Amino acid sequence: MTSFRSGCPIASTLDIVGDRWSLAIIRSMVMGATSYSDLLSAPERISTNILADRLRKMEAAGLIEQAAIRRGATHGAYRLTVAGADLLPALQAIARWGERHLPDRWTAPESFYAARAQDLIR
Repeated sequence: MTSFRSGCPIASTLDIVGDRWSLAIIRSMVMGATSYSDLLSAPERISTNILADRLRKMEAAGLIEQAAIRRGATHGAYRLTVAGADLLPALQAIARWGERHLPDRWTAPESFYAARAQDLIR
């Protein structure tokens, strides 16, 4: 169970996803990453120990869950829960803000902006 700093919904949400990796992991999952190796290959180059730690914390917080492991896979597969998928509109807004206010950033693919939270739940 996550301990929260206050009753503020913004502060409490940041207690869960306010580190430098969690939202990037969710972004990668929105874009189709499901396996540990998929997530490890994200452009942010997360280290294996940090990725494993974040996946455990995100699972404990109810944002992701383990999916059926592919045959021959050495690490688990993951999928977003309803709670994790419900972060999509916030991620899309953050991406739009970054594109508008931070020079020389990538433009998110149209498929990211076209994604809908209800379509991410399998």
